[in-house]
Amino acid sequence: MTALLRYQTALLLRSQRWLPPFLLYAVFLGVGVQGGQPLLDSLGYTAAFLLPVAAWLVRICVTNEPPAARTVVAAAVGPGRAHLACVLVALTTAVVLGTTATAMVTFISDPVGSDHDKRVPVLEAAGAGLLATLTCALLGAAVGALTAWPVLRSPGRAVPALLLAALLALVVTGSPAQAAVSGLVSGSQSATVHVPLLPLAAAALLSAVATAVACALTSRRSPGGESP
Repeated sequence: MTALLRYQTALLLRSQRWLPPFLLYAVFLGVGVQGGQPLLDSLGYTAAFLLPVAAWLVRICVTNEPPAARTVVAAAVGPGRAHLACVLVALTTAVVLGTTATAMVTFISDPVGSDHDKRVPVLEAAGAGLLATLTCALLGAAVGALTAWPVLRSPGRAVPALLLAALLALVVTGSPAQAAVSGLVSGSQSATVHVPLLPLAAAALLSAVATAVACALTSRRSPGGESP
């Protein structure tokens, strides 16, 4: 598995297809997060913006190989393991990106509530923000796994489905991402830190199930079914 992860990581880096989602995330943060803003609000935006980026990265990784190369790798290690490596590399990339952004936002933001009066504990807020970021990365990986090959084989259907699913995952009541982000934003109003442990656990479960479904379908469908 280690060799597979290294292979997929090198493939992603050499392809430079990671650049558009990275730039999109940077633009999102540049528009939504400014220095001196309340810390919890900024951490909520940082986590929320990562969800569609994580979904996009999964789509990039699972469609990065030419069909012939994908067939060879699947024959060597099994199609399920090969697909799992793609999802894990995308998720890891999203987590690293989100963790870095969380640290930067914590540094430039003001550790106060939304009224700019009551102070919030920086380390506790940063920890809650990091857990919210992990929640959104995991749920974004689930969205990406269920809206890309082999679940949806046509890009004409997969891309709109990815965008719609990412939006719903952020706004629908009961979504782990919505719960984690709203916990940070509402906590900012009272200068209280809400640690999103339950949303994180739910997002991890959903991501594991979605990835398992995608890996199971991979072994049953032709690896040449979708063009990147």
